[in-house]
Amino acid sequence: MTEAIMLVGGKGTRLRPLTTHTPKPMLPVAGVPFIAHQLARAAAAGVTRVVLATSYLADVFVDHFKDGSPYGLELVYLTEDEPLGTGGAIRNAAAGLTCGPEEPVLIFNGDILSGLDIAALRDEHTASGADVTLHLTRVADPRAFGLVPTDEDGRVLAFLEKPETPEQIVTDQINAGCYVFTRSVIDRIPTGREVSVERETFPELLATGALLRGVVDTSYWLDLGTPAAFVRGSADLVLGKVDSPAVPGPTGEALLLAGSHVDQAAVLGSGTVVAADAEIAAGAIVEGSVVLQGARIKAGAYVKDSIVGAFAEIGERCSLDGVVIGDGAVLEAENELSNGLRIACGTRLPVGAVRLSAGPGGCEAGLTNAAAVHAPGTRVIG
Repeated sequence: MTEAIMLVGGKGTRLRPLTTHTPKPMLPVAGVPFIAHQLARAAAAGVTRVVLATSYLADVFVDHFKDGSPYGLELVYLTEDEPLGTGGAIRNAAAGLTCGPEEPVLIFNGDILSGLDIAALRDEHTASGADVTLHLTRVADPRAFGLVPTDEDGRVLAFLEKPETPEQIVTDQINAGCYVFTRSVIDRIPTGREVSVERETFPELLATGALLRGVVDTSYWLDLGTPAAFVRGSADLVLGKVDSPAVPGPTGEALLLAGSHVDQAAVLGSGTVVAADAEIAAGAIVEGSVVLQGARIKAGAYVKDSIVGAFAEIGERCSLDGVVIGDGAVLEAENELSNGLRIACGTRLPVGAVRLSAGPGGCEAGLTNAAAVHAPGTRVIG
């Protein structure tokens, strides 16, 4: 298995504002674009040529990875003019493959962080003679996922929609977003229209008697589709909870990229990443967070499980917990932002504008309005 298709065309709307100008698979995770981790793992499994199925902001991939030679790979880019769904994207990208009809092809989503043994998945596929082999994982609560039951030999029995009642939960196995296809099976997917591999291609293959096998692998698995998962995945790579040859430094409590500036009196931990040209001032505490290029965190700020966008600024004594700060946003001093908040790119929050506790108090507009209350004859302008 020397060829692969990576699906990287999604817009990443759940991660906005981070994906306003950057495709989700290109967001920095543990110091490098996320798909660098996937490309490195594919290369380690013997893949030498990868077709990137692009759509949204396709030029960003080309500008960064170019022909792939620095990564020891040959990269080919095929862009969808209109969204084609997962199956349609695979079929469109197949034009970039060179292998024969009976050769195995690795296919994986560009937003899944996994510890899967790709070579073992390939070997299972080849040994069984399957048409498609799927990586399956087990989850504690499968209600948010489509279910994939298998028999005792690993043969896929059905593809079930998200269960709505406890009776519909017949397995805890879900599709983990990585497959090995026999090339000829890819060529059977219809061209020129939107096709879902999960809802159309796989069920139709089952209906025609094709052999689809599921390989259950319970190693690390995470869908990086939300800000919380994005931060967690980056931190887990830095901490060494999941392995990647692409992490640009030793594992540990924090990863400081070349050109970053961290005061010795700052405290970093829990898998934090500080990108080039970012600055962390004395007394700042940053835990389990991603601080992107050129961002500044000032003295006394506390940042936990958050993403600080490129060239954003976190003022003195600000507190962030599970927050996304867009590129170029400025939080002046004394702001407190709670879990789930997102600040748009370029936004500026004045001193103490958002608080969870009593703030420093006082502002010019407040003084004027207070005067109007206490002296009704006072004329308020503005």
